[in-house]
Amino acid sequence: MTEFDPAPESDTQRRWQTGTDTFDRVYDVVLGVTSPTAYTEIAELADCSPNAAKKHLDRLTEMGIARANRESRPATYERNEGYLEWQDASRIATELSVEAIIDRVEALEAQRTEYEARFETRDPATVSVFDQGDHETIHERMTAVSEWQGVIRDIQLYELARQLSQNDGHLLPA
Repeated sequence: MTEFDPAPESDTQRRWQTGTDTFDRVYDVVLGVTSPTAYTEIAELADCSPNAAKKHLDRLTEMGIARANRESRPATYERNEGYLEWQDASRIATELSVEAIIDRVEALEAQRTEYEARFETRDPATVSVFDQGDHETIHERMTAVSEWQGVIRDIQLYELARQLSQNDGHLLPA
């Protein structure tokens, strides 16, 4: 026998561990898609039938993990960003104390203030990064604006985590 296997494993076979059930594969795929994707394509990526994918995608939609557009043909699905944000905030609330979360928010707000002073605006969307002449300056401004947007997102995420932590896992006080 040669050193080459005549029937190599496909990428799909290598991607999924033995014992991964269809629901878990569909769940993993839908969390990985970044735009509305046809359920038939999700089925292909999850290595399952289109009917099984659609069944599990409908369940994930009911759970709030995915969003569906059943008007398109074929129906498309995408991850629900709000679910992922809640999941991140919940993890932070579990891992950190309220005091640590508040300290992190204060540090992030200081960073936000620095960006606002640097760019003389409170809104990163109003910053023009291309009005600078050289490539290096444009790149630096693009990086800074992107980081600034990340700081704003993190402030919102940590504030949500603070609410969850202070309200025993609920957004609203009981």
